[in-house]
Amino acid sequence: MKSILVIEDDVSILRGLKDNLEFEGYEVLTAADGQEGIVLALEKSPDLILLDIMLPGPSGYDICRRVKEQKPDLPIIMLTARSKEVDKIAGLDLGADDYVTKPFSTPELLARIRAALRRTRAETSIAETYSFGNVVMDFKQYRTLVNNEEVHLSAREYEIMKFFIEHAGDVVPRSVLLDEVWGYESYPTTRTVDNHILDLRKKLEDEPARPTHILSIRGVGYKFVP
Repeated sequence: MKSILVIEDDVSILRGLKDNLEFEGYEVLTAADGQEGIVLALEKSPDLILLDIMLPGPSGYDICRRVKEQKPDLPIIMLTARSKEVDKIAGLDLGADDYVTKPFSTPELLARIRAALRRTRAETSIAETYSFGNVVMDFKQYRTLVNNEEVHLSAREYEIMKFFIEHAGDVVPRSVLLDEVWGYESYPTTRTVDNHILDLRKKLEDEPARPTHILSIRGVGYKFVP
């Protein structure tokens, strides 16, 4: 599960971000001032930081500079009420990866978070052949055997399974699957994801109605358990 540190002194914004991010399947750390934010950023090693600029104690600019000096690959998205170009440039010059002006759209912010994590995520390579349960998948030849019998999967289903395998054990929200497999620009409905999962269960699970590998996480998405 990816973790996100939110450093924001506005309590209502902090609570709203925490609730929305947890709903999306992220682990959320919070700080309401700059000093606490620096400590959490350097000691807890989150996967991404949402950082307000105007904070009690060290400012967002100070935090960004400190964090990037020690953890240059840690993505930071700055949140601020300031909209002047000079303020945006200052944040980006300090190493911030993105910049969102308040008030912001929550779906847009979530998309920016996914994009930042996608850019910085270390590529996880999987073997050309991968086995789980009674299933053997060959990602080079695009062949799948279930109980030693060949089963046809579509190219999209192979992409879904590859993503699941790369994130085995993680809760994967539907929105993340849509972004990673379908692409943000061609955004279908989450029902599309559900239909593909149903088809995959019919092809790969011994008992599709009671799956043991492709599990539903109520209200969030799915988890692949080899």
